[in-house]
Amino acid sequence: MEYKQIKKLMDDMGDSKLTAIDIEFPDGIKISMKKDSNVQPVETIKVPTTQVPTAQVNVNTQNQTTVQTEVEEEEYKIIKSPMVGTFYSKSSPSAKPYVEVGTQVKKGDIVCIIEAMKLMNEIEADVDGEVVEVCVNDGDTVDYGKILFKIR
Repeated sequence: MEYKQIKKLMDDMGDSKLTAIDIEFPDGIKISMKKDSNVQPVETIKVPTTQVPTAQVNVNTQNQTTVQTEVEEEEYKIIKSPMVGTFYSKSSPSAKPYVEVGTQVKKGDIVCIIEAMKLMNEIEADVDGEVVEVCVNDGDTVDYGKILFKIR
């Protein structure tokens, strides 16, 4: 997304009565904009680490813009939550976790369970690799799109 497009979004948000908006594009770019009580638009752009560095754009009432860029040193494949629910790393309290840090997974392997509306949904890996980070704890509530695992 180009600067002119981002600037147009910020201007449109400033002129509207909306107080917050979240947009997710098919290419993985996410834009979240919120107004505080001072009608000061703030925009955060999140780009997946497999593309370009994350950029954060803050605009104050004097229309001064600051841009901060963070660069991920290592790139990971991400497994995200496909739904809202409760995360379980194992099939029962006494069972061994499906995966832990260091576990090799293949596409289609079960990596966890997410309970939603009393249904236990098995979540499968959509990539091959080694689990380098489990990003949530057993029993945590997860939202749609929450990062569950980082795979290398």
